[in-house]
Amino acid sequence: MAHPISAFQAAYISIEVLIALVSVPGNILVIWAVKMNQALRDATFCFIVSLAVADVAVGALVIPLAIIINIGPQTEFYTCLMVACPVLILTESSILALLAIAVDRYLRVKIPVRYKSMVTPRRAAVAITCCWIVSFLVGLTPLFGWNNLNKMQRTQELNGSHTEFIITCQFETVISMEYMVYFNFFVWVLPPLLLMLLIYLEVFNLIRKQLNKKVSSSSNDPQKYYGKELKIAKSLALVLFLFALSWLPLHVLNCITLFCPSCQTPHILTYIAIFLTHGNSAMNPIVYAFRIKKFRTAFLQIWNQYFCCKTNKNTTSTTTAETGN
Repeated sequence: MAHPISAFQAAYISIEVLIALVSVPGNILVIWAVKMNQALRDATFCFIVSLAVADVAVGALVIPLAIIINIGPQTEFYTCLMVACPVLILTESSILALLAIAVDRYLRVKIPVRYKSMVTPRRAAVAITCCWIVSFLVGLTPLFGWNNLNKMQRTQELNGSHTEFIITCQFETVISMEYMVYFNFFVWVLPPLLLMLLIYLEVFNLIRKQLNKKVSSSSNDPQKYYGKELKIAKSLALVLFLFALSWLPLHVLNCITLFCPSCQTPHILTYIAIFLTHGNSAMNPIVYAFRIKKFRTAFLQIWNQYFCCKTNKNTTSTTTAETGN
């Protein structure tokens, strides 16, 4: 028999649904904008599409699964594990997409003349495919054996229970904290974030040097190029900053759970950290709309072509019909 949902769980579910309702349409709009606007077809925006796909999946898949886990249904161990793994896959996919974006921006300012010959659409597609393959391997590692199954079976044997192995499905019940901290965080989250920080610092340094050099030589075209690159780099660095700000608190809480088992973390902090991780998927389209002119133009074009003008046309047609009658 299912347990009734508490008021706290109802509030949690409402916030999660709200995040999903913002995240899914916003990121679909990003994908739509790149598809219909030729000016958004370079490698950087292909990586942004990969990031947007992961964010759509967070809203459409991970948040519903997180709600299920929060309710805590009675399931078999591996069923619960399959419910818990998608968030690991999509987190890693987002990190690798951000890393690919950072490397791409570095190449644009480091070798602007040879950039287009080096970063071709085919190579960008291969890079995106590799990112997703690595993401699946990292995220599905618990299914390959690095999980809490043996620990739970030993606990069941010590309790002398020989009933069917059914558990209350919770993330920490099936996912090993050693995996989350030593492998996921210390190998696949923290090093890429630090590497991206160094890359963006170098990007800004290169742009600053080029702008100073071009100003002194009074050359306008390169100055315009690097000025545009600076604006885009700032916007994408903001996306990276928001990602780190959203995900690091949860990983810090995981570290506390592993290294200080006796420490009691307030549940409200855990929920805030979870909301931050899911809410990050809704932030990127807002950043693109306000910070990147090409996206803002594409969003307005979609609005005018498919929503605003259609409404106006319908209104005009209705008015004409009424006048005719």
